[in-house]
Amino acid sequence: MEQQKGNGWALLPLGVFLVLFVGSGIITGDFYKLPVLVAIIIAAIVALAMNRKDSLNVKVERFAKGAGHPDIIIMVLIFILAGAFSEVAKGMGAVDSTVNLALSVLPQSLVVAGIFVIGAFISISMGTSMGTIAALGPIAVGISEQAHVSVTLAIAGVIGGAMFGDNLSVVSDTTIAAVRTQKTNMTDKLKVNFFIVLPAAIVTVILLLVMTLGNTSSVEIKDFSWFKILPYVGVLVAAIFGANVLSILTGGIVLAGVIGLADGSYTLSSLAKTVTEGIGGMSELIILSLLIGGMVELIRYNGGIQFLLNLLTRRIQTKKGGEFSIAGLVSLTNLATANNTISIITAGPLAKEISDKYSIDNRKSASLLDLFSCSIQGLIPYGAQMLLAAGFAKVSPIEIIPFTFYPMLTAVCGIIAIVIGFPRLNKKSKSSKEAA
Repeated sequence: MEQQKGNGWALLPLGVFLVLFVGSGIITGDFYKLPVLVAIIIAAIVALAMNRKDSLNVKVERFAKGAGHPDIIIMVLIFILAGAFSEVAKGMGAVDSTVNLALSVLPQSLVVAGIFVIGAFISISMGTSMGTIAALGPIAVGISEQAHVSVTLAIAGVIGGAMFGDNLSVVSDTTIAAVRTQKTNMTDKLKVNFFIVLPAAIVTVILLLVMTLGNTSSVEIKDFSWFKILPYVGVLVAAIFGANVLSILTGGIVLAGVIGLADGSYTLSSLAKTVTEGIGGMSELIILSLLIGGMVELIRYNGGIQFLLNLLTRRIQTKKGGEFSIAGLVSLTNLATANNTISIITAGPLAKEISDKYSIDNRKSASLLDLFSCSIQGLIPYGAQMLLAAGFAKVSPIEIIPFTFYPMLTAVCGIIAIVIGFPRLNKKSKSSKEAA
């Protein structure tokens, strides 16, 4: 297996960012003490200062190329529309009505577990964790306030459900990338993946039920308007039918705006102002995403990603070792890129070589790629999902991580599956390809 040369020093900017962002929070006990944008700007400067062979102009252009990657720009568009939809829906009363409906139907001890299950269902239908968090995040925050449940626990339930669906949806870009790079069949991959992560989902529901079991505080169930719930109903129905997330959010903004104008919640000028405020509320996440995209491109160009690939394929000797290498490969790549789709596309070709060399079933290798990338993506404090959820909850991503049970348990289930050789797969053509 021919290896290209990597460069461990290229990962220095990522290390600087993590030390500043996480380290300052641990030392001071306040994760807002050092603004995350300051940390990423310093890390980006470090990235631009490296590789003296290239001029600053060349490095800046390369940085801009990374910031302008299609995945990053789509993410930015989702942030923009999610912010606008959230604020417009909130202003015309959709959030309050939806929360009061949920509280009138579900006992308080079931609401957080219900959020996880609903999130999983939406994400499987929509195929995007970001779209799921954008749709369900504001509702979860509202429910937590009314039901006196920890907002970090509620929003972590949304993240867990979103990552469950992202890992198992036929229209998810991560699933498609894993299937294509491993040259296997979509249905077969999903079956293998499902059996591995099902225990994680069940245990997550149990944990959420146990943690809210003693919640008996009195909550006043207020009246709700079915009319005002329509924006969220429209978003969820569109998601179930697999509509594009950008179209879903745009439609949600229009529907919420029209209802708000009709019932007097908005005038045209106040609606426009609310849309602007919603977008403005996402400005930090947008800037952060662009800077991370540029920094990651410099890390990749300087050999940091290749260094990780080489590091994990150096001493493979057994099939089990090969499976652990695939898991570690995509996990470390995801830590460096903060994007599970990009990490699968990056690590996928090498993972295919490993699976061929050590006779690893392509269904298993595709599942491991998708499973571990989604696990890491749901846990890293600088990932888009965590940042969006934290933005809705108005808390630090670090405060949410201890409650993101599903991504943690997914990794545990993946490791156990490797150790015990689960599931037992019948022999099948390794090159069986997904039907176009």
